[in-house]
Amino acid sequence: MLKSLISSLRSTRRLTLAAALLLGGTTAPAVAAPPMAALPQATSAYLAKFVDEYGNVNYGAIKRNPLELKALVRRYETFDAGAATAPDREAFYLNAYNIMVINQVVANYPAESVQKIPGFFDKNLVSVAGEKMTLNDLEAKKLREPFHDPRVHFALVCGAKGCPRLSRQAFVGNQVDAQLTVQARKVLQDPKFIRVNDAAKKVLISQIFKWYEPEFKASGKTGLAYINQYRDKKAIPATYAVDYYAYDWALNDRK
Repeated sequence: MLKSLISSLRSTRRLTLAAALLLGGTTAPAVAAPPMAALPQATSAYLAKFVDEYGNVNYGAIKRNPLELKALVRRYETFDAGAATAPDREAFYLNAYNIMVINQVVANYPAESVQKIPGFFDKNLVSVAGEKMTLNDLEAKKLREPFHDPRVHFALVCGAKGCPRLSRQAFVGNQVDAQLTVQARKVLQDPKFIRVNDAAKKVLISQIFKWYEPEFKASGKTGLAYINQYRDKKAIPATYAVDYYAYDWALNDRK
């Protein structure tokens, strides 16, 4: 009886081994795909390393040691966006835009301004999720048009000091809506971005509100009404005069 059982077990092992050889030579279980949060986690770690609390980027340090950025960019180039949920795609493209901006700046560093880099927004192609596109197309076709959410304008950072401060925390699909609200609150209460002069009863706001006015209107609120919904401290009186300050295109460089 025992001899028969041993013979049966050996036969089973031979069949298992043969099947494994036919399927590729291993009986190890398939490795599960990395979780959707893996890329945002890697991005957050990278941003925390090279971006300061004011949103300035240490381009010089990245230029001297570019391998980490190249590896991260490669992950954005090969990401399968088609398999992602809508929130995951929104988070992915928000992060991709900011990383591709950094990558382009580093490739042309030192530079005084992204405006002095030919074709930075409208001609130079970046590869994202297997597609070639400009930064303008990445912003418009992957974020603004499909999601119709003006809060993205406080999350996308084009490498200029006039932009909202670059967050050191990457966007994550299952948190992206809450993260966009937090980012809007930070930006719209930043006295550098929203410049309130109570003595003159006047407020100067970013030209972003002028450039993308139709998108803010589509949200149901514009100007001060839109801004005030994200101000926890003190709402700006509706009677204050509103004007735009000149956009600062100097590079958001942490030197």
